[in-house]
Amino acid sequence: MAKSKQQGGKSRSGSGARQEQGRRTQTGDRSGRSQSNKRPDRLQRGRSVQDRGRDASRGSINRSQGTQRAQDFGSMPGENRSSHAQAGNRGSRAQQSTRKSQAPDTLYIEGRRAVAEALQVSFPVRRALVAASERDSGTAEFVSVLSAAGTPIEYVDRSVLNALSSHGAHQGIMLEVGSFPYADLSEIIADSGTDPALVLVLDHVTDEGNLGAIIRSAEVVGASGVVIASKRAAGVGIGTFKTSAGAALHLPIARVTNIARALDQLKEAGFWVVGASEHAQGDCWSASLEGRIALVMGSEGSGLSRLIQERCDHLVRLPQRGITESLNVAQAATVLSYEWLRQNRDALPEGNSTTA
Repeated sequence: MAKSKQQGGKSRSGSGARQEQGRRTQTGDRSGRSQSNKRPDRLQRGRSVQDRGRDASRGSINRSQGTQRAQDFGSMPGENRSSHAQAGNRGSRAQQSTRKSQAPDTLYIEGRRAVAEALQVSFPVRRALVAASERDSGTAEFVSVLSAAGTPIEYVDRSVLNALSSHGAHQGIMLEVGSFPYADLSEIIADSGTDPALVLVLDHVTDEGNLGAIIRSAEVVGASGVVIASKRAAGVGIGTFKTSAGAALHLPIARVTNIARALDQLKEAGFWVVGASEHAQGDCWSASLEGRIALVMGSEGSGLSRLIQERCDHLVRLPQRGITESLNVAQAATVLSYEWLRQNRDALPEGNSTTA
């Protein structure tokens, strides 16, 4: 099947597109980087999130470069810690005390899978909240690891965790951390090297659950990072940690003030910008997603904005046979990410990939 890249009346089809894509990959015609700049493996990318958290806890934040980092990971909020309910506290009074003591930069990681991922990468933790009623071996193992790391542990009533939880799915344990240590877009670009790479760019996705699911899919296929808007969009919060199953701790996530300018930066680094739209003429099976792709997903309500569509090199849609209008943004992002992986599987460097 012939593949094409198109915008408006311009197109590049078949072997010609692949040859030009190959020339871009080898010569770095947009970015000018050498082929020796290889993309780091997943373990290295996971450590980068850990290192950003440690930098933030030390206060070494370079804001002159526009990098948004977490603040004060290593210390508790200035308000009274004792206002948090201890074991034996009950009802709404405990919930109200917990809410009052939350500082603006307080974030919680909930659920055993996300907590396990945070501990695996030594993510900086202020304290752990554990349901006093939990007595199973899994909880005991978490407590042992946290105690060995010197993390303060507070046993609280489940009502306290319910009040802090995004969906009530905390599974009896939550970690209190600081603001999420976002990466800078330039870091994601640098880490992508010159090999085929995928960066997901979200045009004002507003639901934390969708954001977390997209981050999870991006990390699984080996994407270089995710780019989100700093305003009118979901950020990495408690719901994001939960639905990403801890993937947010392993993948660089950049928060930018202007999505259109971010796409221009990615183009300069050799990325083709591909927008997902149900109104596109061609589907993802007939389009080329080979090489360095910035995949743009629109918001839940209105999809891609006009300005962002104009920045795209071409648009793609998902093939469809049923009558349902479309998949949601997280599902569509997963399908398109795997299509990128399928088309590039022979050109990607060896990693921790598996096949069914």
